[in-house]
Amino acid sequence: MSKTQRAFTLKPLDNGVAVLEINVPNDAQNTLKAEFADDFNSAFAAIEKAKPKALVLYSTKAGSFMAGADIKLFESAKTAKEVSDLSTQCQQTFQKLEDLDIPVVAAIKGACLGGGMELALACSYRIAASSSDTVLGLPEVMLGLLPAGGGTQRLPRQVGIATALDLMLTGRQLKAKPAKKIGLVDEVVEGVAVYDRAVARALELSDAREESSVNLASYFSKDGLTKAALEQNSLGRKVVFDQARKQTAKKTHGLYPAPPAIIDAVEAGFEEGIEQGYATEARLFGELAMSPQSKQLRGIFHATNTLKKETFVADGLKARNIEKVGVLGAGLMGAGIALTTINKAKLPVRLKDRDDNGLAHGVKYVSEFYNKRAKKGAMSAADASAEQGRISYTADYSGFKGLDLVVEAVFEDLGLKHKMLKDVEANGNKHTVFASNTSSIPITDIASAAERPENVIGLHYFSPVEKMPLLEIITTDKTAPEVTAGCVAFGKAQGKTVIVVKDGPGFYTTRILAPYLNEATRLLTEGVDVKAVDKALVRFGFPVGPITLLDEVGVDVGTKVGPVLEKAFGDRMASPDAAGLMIENDYLGRKSGRGFYIYEGVAKGEKPVNTALYELMNVTSEKDADDEEIVSRCAWLMINEAAYCLQDGIISDPMHGDIGAIFGLGFPPFRGGPFRYMDSLGLTNSVRTLERLAEQFGERFTPAPLLVEMAKKKQRFYE
Repeated sequence: MSKTQRAFTLKPLDNGVAVLEINVPNDAQNTLKAEFADDFNSAFAAIEKAKPKALVLYSTKAGSFMAGADIKLFESAKTAKEVSDLSTQCQQTFQKLEDLDIPVVAAIKGACLGGGMELALACSYRIAASSSDTVLGLPEVMLGLLPAGGGTQRLPRQVGIATALDLMLTGRQLKAKPAKKIGLVDEVVEGVAVYDRAVARALELSDAREESSVNLASYFSKDGLTKAALEQNSLGRKVVFDQARKQTAKKTHGLYPAPPAIIDAVEAGFEEGIEQGYATEARLFGELAMSPQSKQLRGIFHATNTLKKETFVADGLKARNIEKVGVLGAGLMGAGIALTTINKAKLPVRLKDRDDNGLAHGVKYVSEFYNKRAKKGAMSAADASAEQGRISYTADYSGFKGLDLVVEAVFEDLGLKHKMLKDVEANGNKHTVFASNTSSIPITDIASAAERPENVIGLHYFSPVEKMPLLEIITTDKTAPEVTAGCVAFGKAQGKTVIVVKDGPGFYTTRILAPYLNEATRLLTEGVDVKAVDKALVRFGFPVGPITLLDEVGVDVGTKVGPVLEKAFGDRMASPDAAGLMIENDYLGRKSGRGFYIYEGVAKGEKPVNTALYELMNVTSEKDADDEEIVSRCAWLMINEAAYCLQDGIISDPMHGDIGAIFGLGFPPFRGGPFRYMDSLGLTNSVRTLERLAEQFGERFTPAPLLVEMAKKKQRFYE
């Protein structure tokens, strides 16, 4: 790397402070790379030569202090030791920074994550910008890894063991003010003031040190920070670590190796000494990097990065411009779509409902979100007020003439959606895009009432909209490509991971979810215990079981798509009669107080089974079914249907199918999605499994012809 291409450049100032500028060439974000070893050494040599009285680390790249390490660092490694050695090298580099006999101030503006956070932790002092693009954290667990640049050792000494474990085990990212509250940063200032304040503070720290003759290592010692009394002795720490292990096991069911490894590394540093802590961190990092779970999670990471660049239309095509948005329906979905648009996309929204009572829900939903954010310190009251100012409310179509996009989020009724479409075409303009949030009605059927069908598209969000990461966009044969491109850009601006699928009954996510839920219900009609079904699928890796999911969505809502899919795909989509009986008896799920479980009149945290269902379904005896049978029957119908969707052209790429299943439906991330999961087992084995299930339980398990053909040719979905 030539001098002009260096990521780290030392600039001495006249006041004796030197600034180490960070700017990784040719990258949108600063990331740590393998080739930086020489660059770091050159920087340290320059620091030694300049002999500054203090040092400031500052990024000149907008929106990025340091976004972490480039995971390509170890993707080509053949052994765990190779990866561990990279960790040790990073630890040693950051230790050099910590060992400098001068104050070192990190001036943080933009993303400070992973290796970037570890770099900042090696500094003496941290100043963070209050700007919205500044986030701090150690999210390595999301890739099935642990912090490997000393993070498992420095973070708990900075903020306390319990707080550090919470941050590392969840991968949670903090804004500047919450980060200061826990002691992760020392000061928070306006974004424009970060550089000047960091230089001034570095000078103050240097002068204070010279005047007091305090040993710098002692002056900035993390051991001097106040910690909870529980963490100050071995017995107390044991309680903290044991509790962390217990909670982790409960959440992960032992399916993810990274969380217990993080706990082990932190514990080693406190009970066996920090040097052993660093050694344990490096060793476990190497082991985790080689684990199948991490490889699948990194595959998801690469896929989402690929999708960030995907437009789903021909190169060079100009996207329809979307700057003003309308939303029809202020219920849970409509309010969520409006909120995400003003909060993430930063676009103005006109939210419509039929009357003031309907609008009141939307007003409350939005205001509660911002009140909570401001209360937590995640944003200022002024910023919260400014963002809420982007939304306006109406009970008529005033203001719709200038809208670029209108998203309807009304009831799943084709006649109602046709009325909404006609109203928008009458009150909008000729370029206004009409998007339906339907989860079941084919977009082609909705567009049949349109004067301008080229402007009609599906935007299928998942609830709660502000938390669920996926947006499934559905196009018809008549949807204009520029409309598709515009909606893709809009979804990305909302912070969503976007996939585009072809129109058809159930699209992709609903189509593969339906047989999964059908089979779960079928197991109940055979006498299998409700909780046994849920627990088996959770132990497989789903965030919630299928029966709980049906109760949360609403049994009546979940059954609307059933007849449509059964008509289109026959017996493999046939649903049991249980749902109809439940609707007749008002067992609709959580919203009615009873569904498969009982929610009314029970203590908080309790969820007893609604045993009246067994009589209703005429189930006279309970059937024993082990986890393997429950998981095989439910999960393989979902997986097989994903293959059918690829075969039918509903999805154009297995990667889109994997991301859709994971981000939209909670398919276990560490298994990689339906297609990566089949690849991991081998397609021949996958076909055999489905054939065995078909022999045992019926033709609905017959493997998709595409699978059979690929297995014969010994092919894979991913090379």
